[in-house]
Amino acid sequence: MAAHVLRLRIALLLGALRGDRRQVVRNAITLVLVLGATAAACWALLTLRDADTDVVLAVTVLGGSAVTVGFALAPLIGAVEDPLDPRRFALLALPRGRLAVVLAIVGLLSVPILALLAMAIADAVVWSEHGVTWPAAAASVLLGVVTCAMLARVCMAVASLFLRERRSRELSGLFILAILVVVVPVGVFLASLEWRGMVPTQLSEAVSALALTPFGAAWAFPGLLAADDEQAWVSVLVAIGTLAVLGLLWFLLVRRLLTTTERPASVRDRGGLGWFAVAPGTPGGAVAARSLVYWFRDRRYIVNVLIIPVAAAVTLIPLLVAGVPLELAILVPAPFAALLLGWLPHNDLAYDSTAVWMHIASGMRGISDRVGRLVPVLLIGIPLLAVAIPVTMALHGRWALLPAMAGVCAALFLSGLGLSSISSVVAPYAVSRPGESPFQQPQRTGSAGAISQALVILGVFVVSAPALWCGWIALTDDVDAAMPTLWAGLAAGIGVLFIGVTAGSMVFTRRGGRLMEFAEST
Repeated sequence: MAAHVLRLRIALLLGALRGDRRQVVRNAITLVLVLGATAAACWALLTLRDADTDVVLAVTVLGGSAVTVGFALAPLIGAVEDPLDPRRFALLALPRGRLAVVLAIVGLLSVPILALLAMAIADAVVWSEHGVTWPAAAASVLLGVVTCAMLARVCMAVASLFLRERRSRELSGLFILAILVVVVPVGVFLASLEWRGMVPTQLSEAVSALALTPFGAAWAFPGLLAADDEQAWVSVLVAIGTLAVLGLLWFLLVRRLLTTTERPASVRDRGGLGWFAVAPGTPGGAVAARSLVYWFRDRRYIVNVLIIPVAAAVTLIPLLVAGVPLELAILVPAPFAALLLGWLPHNDLAYDSTAVWMHIASGMRGISDRVGRLVPVLLIGIPLLAVAIPVTMALHGRWALLPAMAGVCAALFLSGLGLSSISSVVAPYAVSRPGESPFQQPQRTGSAGAISQALVILGVFVVSAPALWCGWIALTDDVDAAMPTLWAGLAAGIGVLFIGVTAGSMVFTRRGGRLMEFAEST
C-alpha cells in the first residue's frame, strides 16, 4: 500500500512537471531558495555549539515554535491542493485506519519536512555538544519533525473541509493581516532586547512558557535537560501528548473525508463577489462588505486613511522644535493616530450619498447598519495600532509602559468609534459626492458639521480622561500604574463603544425618513 501511494505521488509530480514549463521554472527557483535557506539555517545553528545553554535554548525554542506555527498556518493560507487527500484513495476500499497511517508516513516525504529534518539534525548536533545524550537529541528530532508533519496534515484536511480551495484575495488579505498583527509587534520587541552575552529576562519567561506548549515542547526538552531543569519531563509529556492528539484528529478527519462528497473543483477566476463572499450572509455582513468596498476603492475614504499616519508623524515636529526630548515626543503620534481613527467614521453615513436608502427601505435593523460600518475602521485601525504601539515603545526605550500606551490608545480609538456611531446619524453634514475630488467640499450654510466634529473629539477626551491620567502617572511617577491604565482604557473604550452602537442604532431606526431626505438633498 505504501509503495502504491508513493508511486502515485511521484506520478502526480511528474505529470505536473510535464504540464507547465513556467511552473517547472518557478518550482526550481523555489527549490533553490529552500535549499539555500536550509543551508544558512543549519550553519547558523551549528555556530551555536560554543554558546551558552540559555542562548541555544532561547534560539531553538523560539525558532522551533515559529516553524511549527508556520506548518499549521501554511495550509490555511496557501490554499495548496493536497496530493494526499484521503478522498483520492476512496475507490481503493482500504481500511480507514491503515490508509491514515500510510498517508501520514508518506506525508513525511516532502521538501519542507526534509528541510526541517536537516535543521533538526543540526539542532541535535548542537545539543550533543552541550552534554545532551544522543537518545534525547534524537527523540527531539523525531517528535519535532513528526509533530510538524502531522500538524500540516491535520490543518490541510481541515482546510479541505471548511475552506474554499481558491482563496479570494480578500480572504487571503485577512489571513495576512492577522499574521501581521502578531508578527510585527513580536519582531519589534525581540529586536529591542539587549542580549549582552545573556538571555534577557523577558525572553527567558517567554521561552519557559513556550516550552510547555504544543508548539515548543518538542524543541525545548533537550535544552531543559542540559540545564537540569525540572520542567524537562513535563515538556516531554506535552510533546508526546500533542503527537497523540494530532494522530487521533488525523484518524477522525480521514474518516470524515472518506464519508463526505468532495466539492467541485473551482477554477481561477478574477471575478466573484469579493468582500461579499467573505462577509457573513447577514444584514450586518452585507453592510460590512459594502463598506469595505467603499473604503478600499473610493478616493474620499482612501485620502482620509492616508492622512492619519502623516498627521500623526507631523505632531513630532513642533514638539522637537520646542525642545521636548525624542523619547518623550515619540509617545504622542500613536495616541493621536488612535484618536483620528476613532473619529474617522463620525460622518460615514453622508458618504453613502443615495445608497443609504437601501438600508432604510429594506427594513434593516439599526444595529446591523452601525456594526457593519465599523468593520472597515477596525480592520484598518487594529493592525495600524498593533504596529505603531510596539514601535513607539522600542523608540521610547521603556517596555514597562507598553500596557499604559495600549490602554490609552484603546480608550481613544474605541470610544471614538462609539461616539462616531451616534454622530453620523444625529448630525450628518454634506461632503463631496462620489467621483469628486476628496479635497473639494460643498458649501454649508450652518455650523452643524463643525459642532459635531468638535463634540466627538471633546467627548473622546472626556471619557478617556481616567486612562490618560493613569498613563501620565505611569510615565512621570509610578510605572506600576501601567496596568491600571490598560484596564481603565479598555473599560472606557468598550463601554462607550457598546453604548454608542446601541444608541446609534436606535436613532437610525427612528430617523430613517430624515436620513433619506438628507441623502437626497446633499
